[in-house]
Order: sequence, then C-alpha cells, then structure tokens
Amino acid sequence: VFMLTWFRCSRTCFKVALSPCNKLHVNLQFAHFTTRLRNTMAEPSVYTMGDHTLSVPYALFAKNRRRLVDALRKTDGCPDNAVAVLQGGNEVIHHDTDHEDLFRQESYMHWAFGVNEPGCYGAIAPGSGESVLFVPRLPIEYAVWMGKINGLDFFKKKYEVDRVAYVDEMKEILNTMAAHPVLLTMMGVNSDSGSKSVETKFDGLETFTENKTILYPVIQELRVFKTPEEIEVLRYANKVSSKGHREMMRRIKPGMKEYQLESAFLSYCYAEGGCRHVSYTCICASGMNGATLHYGHAAAPNDRTLQDGDMCLFDLGAEYFRYGSDITCSYPANGKFTDFQKIIYNAVLKSSRAVMAAGKPGVPWPAMHRLADRVHCEELVKAGILKGDIDDLMKNFIGSLFMPHGLGHFLGIDTHDVGGYPKGIERSKEPGLRSLRNGRILEANQCITIEPGIYFIPAVLEPALADPEKSKFLNEDIIRKNMNFGGVRIEDNVIVTADGMENLTDVPRTVEEIEAFMQAENPNCKK
Repeated sequence: VFMLTWFRCSRTCFKVALSPCNKLHVNLQFAHFTTRLRNTMAEPSVYTMGDHTLSVPYALFAKNRRRLVDALRKTDGCPDNAVAVLQGGNEVIHHDTDHEDLFRQESYMHWAFGVNEPGCYGAIAPGSGESVLFVPRLPIEYAVWMGKINGLDFFKKKYEVDRVAYVDEMKEILNTMAAHPVLLTMMGVNSDSGSKSVETKFDGLETFTENKTILYPVIQELRVFKTPEEIEVLRYANKVSSKGHREMMRRIKPGMKEYQLESAFLSYCYAEGGCRHVSYTCICASGMNGATLHYGHAAAPNDRTLQDGDMCLFDLGAEYFRYGSDITCSYPANGKFTDFQKIIYNAVLKSSRAVMAAGKPGVPWPAMHRLADRVHCEELVKAGILKGDIDDLMKNFIGSLFMPHGLGHFLGIDTHDVGGYPKGIERSKEPGLRSLRNGRILEANQCITIEPGIYFIPAVLEPALADPEKSKFLNEDIIRKNMNFGGVRIEDNVIVTADGMENLTDVPRTVEEIEAFMQAENPNCKK
C-alpha cells in the first residue's frame, strides 16, 4: 500500500511516494523542515510595553509611507526623480548642562518611520516606493554609557524599511534612489502653533536640487486622516487615560494636593498601560484654578489644597507610542454636586452631546462651535445668569465670555494635531471662534476633541460687566456671587465616522453617573 502525500514549499509543488516502512522517517524530516521554515519566517515587528499593553505593528508606518508615495505621485509639479527627505529630532540638553530630556521623536518622522532613536533621517522615493532609514554612526563609548550598538540589519528588521545606511552616507545613498534626485524637504508653518518646521540639514545637501514647497502640505494633509491602525492606537491611549481618570475619582478627597491626583493618573497610566509620556502638561485644577485654561504650568504647578465643596477640573491625557489622548473630567472634590454646580455642569454636558449628535461628514467645525455657544446661552438664560433674546446673545458673542477657547482640535501624534487651517481656509477673527484650532469641514477618519466649557474668569467677566453693550445681557449679582467658582470642561475624543462620530472616551459623564461611581468606589465621598 502506498500513500500519496503532497508537500508545498514556496512556489514549488512536488510529490513524494511513501511506503509504511519509511513513513516515520519522512514524518520526522517534514517536522524538521516545518520547524526550520517557521524559524526563518520573519515575525512582524511591533512596539509594545508588555503583554498587558497594545502591540503596535511597524507596518502602520510602512502604510503611511505608501500613502505618502501615492499622494506625491498625484501631486502636480512633483518631479519623477523626487526623493522626500525627513529629518528626525535630536536630543535636547538642559541649558548649559549635560542633562538630556527623555527623547521624543519629531512628529513627521514618527508618522513615516516610527523610529525611537534620535539623530536619524528618512528618505522615500515616490518613483520606486523605496524607503531608506539613515541612523547615526555611534562611537564605541556609546556602548559603555547607553547600551549595545546595533548594526544596520537590526534597524532594517525592526523598522521594516527597504534599506538602512549611516547618516554620513546620505549623499551617496540618496543618489542611488533616483537619477539626479530632486530632494523634497520640509518647510512650512504649523497653522495651530504658528511655528515653522525645522529646516532640513545634512552634509552634502548643497549638492542636490532642493524643493521646499511640495512635501509639507502633502504630508500634513495625510496626517489629518487616520488609518485604522492609527485609530487603534488612539483608542488604546483613550482606554488607558479613561481608566486613569477613574482612578483619580477613586482617590480624590478634600485636603489632598492637586499634584497628588496628577501623580495617581501618571502612575496608573504608566504601570497599567505602559504609557511613559503624557500628551501635554497635566491640568489638575480645583476651585477657582479651574478658570485658568492652561493651569498646571511651572508657575502654577498643581499645588493647591482641595477644599470641601470645590468644583474640580482635571485635564489629563496619556500617550502611547506618540499617539495621544486629551480628556477632561469635572466634578466636585467631595463627590456631591451642589445645585449651582449641577446647573453649570449640565449646561456643558448638554452642549457636548448636542455637538456629538450633530457632528458628521460635511458639517463645518466652526458651526459646531457656534452650536455649543447657543446651547450654553440657552441654559444660562434658564438659570438666570444671562438675560435677553438668544439670537441677540449670539450676535454679540456673549457665549465667548464664558467659553473663550475653541470647541476642539485635531488629535493624533500631537495633542493639537496639524491640518486645522490648510491653504484656503482662514481663521475667524470673531470672539471665541478666533481661538478655534480647526476651521475645516468634518470628514471621515478625522480624530477631534469635543471640549465645551463654562468658566467664571474674572479677567474676562470684569471688563464685560463694565461694558454697557455686554453688561445688559449679564446678571451681575449672580456672576459676582460665583466669580470664584472656577470652571467646568467636558472633553471627549471622537473619530468622525461615515455617518456620525465614535466616542473613544469612556468615563462617567452625567451627574448621576459621577455621583454613583464616586460613592461606590471612593469611601471619602459624601453620601
């Protein structure tokens, strides 16, 4: 009796006739063959901080490079022999010391290559699709102080690029990527920050033809739209941060320092989520500190003692592998809302949910800001804090007295992510709207924050009370009585879908949910 067995290996198919007497021998050989084959197949390279954290495939960045190649091929004026060059970040030294900040990669370099190391460059040829990573040639002393010096094959496998070379070989290698290459380098202004991109520099650059206008707007626009892989990282960062906020709700009590709650968030996100960095300086504001929009900086370092009855505003977001989150929760230090706190909180929550219900592709983001303003005005009129016709309040931008910032911003590798004001979209000069970080129409796969707020800011309200054109809409007695209230902000991170929005943030939001959670989970809260 003979058995007919088929073996398949790569593209070759062959038959082996087996008799019972040599079946065991061949089975053993086949087992040895499959083990060798499995061992030689490259495992996908991933970034991970442990089994309990998210594994981010470096294929995410290869996909971004392909997107860039496709976009450049379609860009008018992009030469056939173009090579896009990105310069990564360098280590930052504290003033005149030798102390280094923990390195974080330049954002565009991270988007395209996901490289952890400083001093690198990346090159992408639209014609061939080839990508080359350039790494610094390290001195032997590096191995003593910083660890093993990895070879070029290590970086090629880890970052899944076509070639790896040393930075001091850039001139030679770039000339192999296209015939007489035209280098596309970064030069543009971040419309959010107003800062210019760092000008590309390397030895030998002057020998190439350089184009500084094509690359920046193309790659900036690509960053506006997140891939499914990027959305998964953003979703994970939100998951960890949401749990970090819940941990703060479990620990808060009057008598604590604000920074102790910041510490609880940082510890949870790092220990449980592998998030070594936060997306921005943590804002842990209690009482009237909640009226300072970017409280928590070096001159106001989250150092106030929480008082019983304080309204607190906590704006903290962890980032994972450079993809961020930006979540704000507002609730009383003792876990029990007063009637006035409920009025302000519910007004903000109502505007937040109105925007979330109305937001979808085709809707202008400035219109969503105005919607939030209208809801605030309606609710503050009901509460007796404002007076007059709602349309008149809107025409006079009275809502901006209580929400002087914008409704929300793009989120991604940067907290205030790029692309909010591309060429052709001008920033409004109107109160409130002039602080809006995004003037675009919503489209699918954008990630954006929804963060309405109502604040009692003396520096804003005192001049308004002294202005006859504004004060006629204001109930001065109630406003002055609550001038030390602080503020309420509710901030969620959403993905624009084909027909609406997906909320990535998962924290208690209604007054009832917050009070129930804190009374169940925090023994220090009022019953």
